[in-house]
Amino acid sequence: MFLKLLEAQLQKYHNNDKSYKFLITQTIKDYDVLNKLFFQVLAKPNHERSEAIKAVFGKIPYLNSSLFDISTLEDDSIRINSLDDSLDLPLLKNSVLRNNAQYQDKKQLNTLQYLFAFLDAYDFSSENQEGIVEENRELISASVLGLIFEKINGYRDGSFYTPAFITEYMCRETITKAVIQKFNEVNHWNCTTITDLHNKIDNIDVANEIFNSLHICDPAVGSGHFLVSALNALIFLKAELGILKDRHGKRLKGYHIEIINDELIVLDENENPFEYKVLPNGKINVEVQRVQETLFHEKQTLIENCLFGVDINPNSVKICRLRLWIELLKNAYYYKYEIGDMKYEINQKEISHNSNLLSQLQTLPNIDINIKQGNSLLSRFALDEDLSEVFQKQKFSLATYRDAVQAYKDSKSKDAKAELLRFINEIKEQFRETVFLKDPRRKKLTAAKEKRLLLDYNIDMFGNAKIDKDQAELQKRKLETEIKKIETEIADIEQNNLYKGSFEWRFEFPEVLDDKGDFVGFDVVIGNPPYVGIEDITWDFRRFYEKIYKTASGRFDLYSLFIEKAMQIKQRYGVFSYIIPAKFLNNKQFATARKIICENHSVTVVKIDDKVFDDAQVDSVIIENYPAISNKYKAFKITLKELQSLSETDISSILQDKEIIFQLEINAKLTILFQKSNVTLLK
Repeated sequence: MFLKLLEAQLQKYHNNDKSYKFLITQTIKDYDVLNKLFFQVLAKPNHERSEAIKAVFGKIPYLNSSLFDISTLEDDSIRINSLDDSLDLPLLKNSVLRNNAQYQDKKQLNTLQYLFAFLDAYDFSSENQEGIVEENRELISASVLGLIFEKINGYRDGSFYTPAFITEYMCRETITKAVIQKFNEVNHWNCTTITDLHNKIDNIDVANEIFNSLHICDPAVGSGHFLVSALNALIFLKAELGILKDRHGKRLKGYHIEIINDELIVLDENENPFEYKVLPNGKINVEVQRVQETLFHEKQTLIENCLFGVDINPNSVKICRLRLWIELLKNAYYYKYEIGDMKYEINQKEISHNSNLLSQLQTLPNIDINIKQGNSLLSRFALDEDLSEVFQKQKFSLATYRDAVQAYKDSKSKDAKAELLRFINEIKEQFRETVFLKDPRRKKLTAAKEKRLLLDYNIDMFGNAKIDKDQAELQKRKLETEIKKIETEIADIEQNNLYKGSFEWRFEFPEVLDDKGDFVGFDVVIGNPPYVGIEDITWDFRRFYEKIYKTASGRFDLYSLFIEKAMQIKQRYGVFSYIIPAKFLNNKQFATARKIICENHSVTVVKIDDKVFDDAQVDSVIIENYPAISNKYKAFKITLKELQSLSETDISSILQDKEIIFQLEINAKLTILFQKSNVTLLK
């Protein structure tokens, strides 16, 4: 699907030129050729490709990203060229291919032919495009990847695909608050709206530095839908603040940026959608080039600096990375062209050359390092663990760690990337070893062994026994018992299967460590945590969670633990927003989680009237927690079209209630006020 989106993008750039269509059996006749496409075309720059490859795939760009690295699984088992070219698949009676006269009488098709025909039955190129579609084909947008993945995954992790109107609303509201908070904190301002910020900003370079220092995390990232929505919201807010700039520092003026159906739309001064295209005469307009470059590099900067995700499911991690690569692919641009053996950078006002000579799209960066696999709820090391000893070592200073991570993101060489990844893992291993050695159990073990050793040499400097031999033997036995007990405890911890998938928030993301190496946390924690009841949590994990989480009591649900984790990993003045089951508002089992959310914070709850999840039989609410400005608890009701205020009260009055119930009673005055002001937050 990724390659189908790439194919559609190339055709769109070249005025629907069918010669850019490469996922067809005429070009890819068997799995050997498909294997070459992956590893000898998309994974190699033009100058490293053989002449035979260039003859077939000369128009296909090099994409650089780790998406086209040979995976460990492929190395350990088989690659795609090992698949059997002769196998067929039955053409089912309800197949979409039955709508095509070419296949109506077919009973089966070769697997590769079936795959290409099936993908070609859908329209991958009309996303955000207005106008007449040549063929009556169902539109497939990049966002459908997440929905398909959740369906295939069978919701076994308690994860559900969140609809676009929910992610769009949550990201816009939450990130807007975080941006205002970030600028207020850095500049000691007291702004309350984006308009206030816009009026105060006088240096767009400084403003971009502040904006790009925002850190957003989804600790149960799933297919990455929230991070994609967050990316759109960030671009939109930069435009609203007037700080969206090109590589020369010039503002992107004369364009209107909107988010419609959770998609970023760029309109010119005539309200026409922006399109990046090579003109029929083979020219690229400088303004078109400038806008496309700006959107690509702004997205790259924001993905690399601002967006982070973790998931326990390795396939979720892959899909999330894929979704972010697709968002970059939407704004990929040509930056080189060739005439004979000469290569030129596209930097003139208009490039006059044959469009077929356009050779190189901007390569995709290695953004995979920001999206990591692990159990967000389990960590061997506490967030306040002292790592100063690690950072004092010159080779593994914090600056070295940060530089290595950034160099990995920028690396174009697979060998360099592999070496950087090895180095990053070596640094993290040093972290682990240092913290292990500081473990109180290990210190106690070392002390006991030293005492045991001294008893073996039970003599003073003159050769006389220090204590009676029997006493020495008694102390030795006691120490040996103590040593064995401590060693057993340490072995149990190190060999504990529960810790095998743990995620080390303390050092996995150097971007959220301060200059001393201390964990400072994220500005935004957002997402849709897994809904897994206690009956679906194994006994070992249940007992384990009860030891480390205040909210793991009674008949708890995993999403309450994710709420507690969000409050731990967000920084003091950060913002948190989750969509969770509505029973959270008043069930006794969640009283502790409600208390954690309320303490020293303002809280907003949004009740969603529309059914959100097709396969989850729950009513849903959005709960948002942010720095205490007014210490208010606010409740709203949201539908697909509008937001209606329900109630508002002081947090203190909620905390006085033993069960800390979140009420959703209707406040008539506020409802009338909202109706008069005609507030509509969702289009």
